[in-house]
Amino acid sequence: MTLVRIIFTYEFVTTNVFPESEKQGNSIFDFNYILAAFIGEIYVIGFTTAIKITIDYVKNLKRTEALEKQGLKNELSLLKSQLQPHFFFNTLNNLYSLTLEKSDQAPETVVKLSEFMSYVIYQGNKKSVPIIDEIKYIQNYIDLEHLRFGDRVQVDFSLTGTIEGRKIPPLLLLQFIENAFKHGTDYELGSVILYIEINIEDNWLYFKTKNNKIDPEIKNTKTNGIGLKNTKRRLGLLYKNKYKLTLNKDKNYFEVNLKIPLE
Repeated sequence: MTLVRIIFTYEFVTTNVFPESEKQGNSIFDFNYILAAFIGEIYVIGFTTAIKITIDYVKNLKRTEALEKQGLKNELSLLKSQLQPHFFFNTLNNLYSLTLEKSDQAPETVVKLSEFMSYVIYQGNKKSVPIIDEIKYIQNYIDLEHLRFGDRVQVDFSLTGTIEGRKIPPLLLLQFIENAFKHGTDYELGSVILYIEINIEDNWLYFKTKNNKIDPEIKNTKTNGIGLKNTKRRLGLLYKNKYKLTLNKDKNYFEVNLKIPLE
């Protein structure tokens, strides 16, 4: 390798740096030639070093991108896995009560809870699912809450637009719906109406939840609970700056408006 470099340096020097050396018949031990050879050696070292740095940079860039993608994938999986478990516990407690009462609703609750958990386990790890599947999942959740709260909660659910062939990341909207139930049912003040709207327009999904009552205590607390923080972080990872989320509340209502691009 050293011999190759010497030959390359010699050719480089005699043809580029000090071409008159051959015409003048200068010895390779001549001072001017040695100086020219030294400069040529610096050129060669600098050139090869630049190539090495470029190759290393490209390798590190690819490695960094791979790690970032894996990191984002792991974080997204973690955020999805942090679906608040209290819903499952509440449903199981409700199922236990229905069983003790030998209620006719117990078998229906078992079936719906089984379908709900099956969706979380088998569809939750996918990158995206058909919107129709996500809506069925949401409806299943609403039905379970109906079994839990009975006539105390009324849900006005509307869907507009064409959903065939459209997909959405799984479990993305549930946190907002769960939050609407939470704010509307945390206290005993009669019936509560929850509004849930999903509208598909062009390549955008518009999602809205609103409940007509809110616990007076909540107005003094932050709206950014762990569940909402996780959902916001997930939205940021999935859509960067291509989504829009607004949260509004006062002592009478809590409202969420979300706009996300569709596949």
